[in-house]
Amino acid sequence: MNEAEVNKKIQQMVHFIRQEAEEKANEIAIVAEEEFNIYKLQLVEAEKTKICAEYDRKERLVVQRKKIEHSTHLNAQRLRYLHAVEDLLRRIRDAAERQLATISNQQGPYAKFLEALIIQGLLRLKEPAALIRCRKEDLHLVETVIESACEIYASKANVALPKVAVDDKLFLPGPPQQGVHGSTCLGGLVVTTRDGRIVLNNTLDARLQIVFKQQLPEVRKRLLSGDPAPLSHSPPQ
Repeated sequence: MNEAEVNKKIQQMVHFIRQEAEEKANEIAIVAEEEFNIYKLQLVEAEKTKICAEYDRKERLVVQRKKIEHSTHLNAQRLRYLHAVEDLLRRIRDAAERQLATISNQQGPYAKFLEALIIQGLLRLKEPAALIRCRKEDLHLVETVIESACEIYASKANVALPKVAVDDKLFLPGPPQQGVHGSTCLGGLVVTTRDGRIVLNNTLDARLQIVFKQQLPEVRKRLLSGDPAPLSHSPPQ
């Protein structure tokens, strides 16, 4: 084999090796491209998942914040409503107290009222002796009606005249006065047994408290409905 044939063989071998290398390189490039695309797709999907998770988290936070804001708003509205209702109830009670405070200014009707309170107290106690406590300014009126009250009670209960005394040492608080703070009494009296074990509070303040407590659900209902119709109730017996 001469030199030309040797060179030809060498060129053929070089060409074959180069072709093999190029084909192998192409295969490697294709695999690498496929792997790169797969990895890129994985990265994209991972980022999409991460973004979606972050979006869901932020959406939940927004929804939660809105719920909290809504609840806070409702609570604030409820508190404002309750404060308004309580303020209105206080003004209603204040108006009732001012009106009741005028009862004792009418001597004749107030004396009959005190007499009725004594009779009622005696009928409840049903004791042969009792003690009456009143305001200092009402002492004279109570003393003027106590005898007739005892007679009426004895007649109604069909018993002997009870021994009823008026406490002229310890009095109930006086009527409300503007600028003066402390315990007050709108009027009425307290009837007790001589030993003080049974106490019947027949003051106007106690009666107002009973009526107000009884009518409070109805008052609240009227405030909600805006119904101006007058309340109906029976006086405490």
